[in-house]
Amino acid sequence: MKPKHIKYALSAFIAFVFIQSLFFKFTGSYETHYIFSTLGDWSGFGWFADYGAYIVGTAELIAAIVLFSRLHGFGALMSVGVMSGAIFFHLFTPLGIEMPAFSDQGDIVGYDGGLLFGMACLVWLSALYLTVKDLTSSEGTLSTILPLNTAEKM
Repeated sequence: MKPKHIKYALSAFIAFVFIQSLFFKFTGSYETHYIFSTLGDWSGFGWFADYGAYIVGTAELIAAIVLFSRLHGFGALMSVGVMSGAIFFHLFTPLGIEMPAFSDQGDIVGYDGGLLFGMACLVWLSALYLTVKDLTSSEGTLSTILPLNTAEKM
């Protein structure tokens, strides 16, 4: 697969995961309520339980759109940031790795076996790859703003 195809495939994967999750974040699903209430209680920021999903969902939507623009490096970097937060909260808070699955009535009917956490890790790895590629490419948006090899350019 050509490098350009890899870039578009990984961007499409990240955007698919982000956009697919917007339904849950913007409709106040039981899963979303559980996640952001747990984090709001843990952090002591009660407002995060009410507004955290909208904030994170908006960041994911922006990242998904920017991934397909000429500024795609920023979309990749945003994706790394959002997923770093998700992975941190899964690993170091009461949220944990396995998420409950809910019935239509809001009852816990099982657990996802770490699927949500696994997807966060795959998105993070994909976004990290795209970020590094953009930073190291002479045509990359990030490499023109954040030059890594300043000694070579002098």
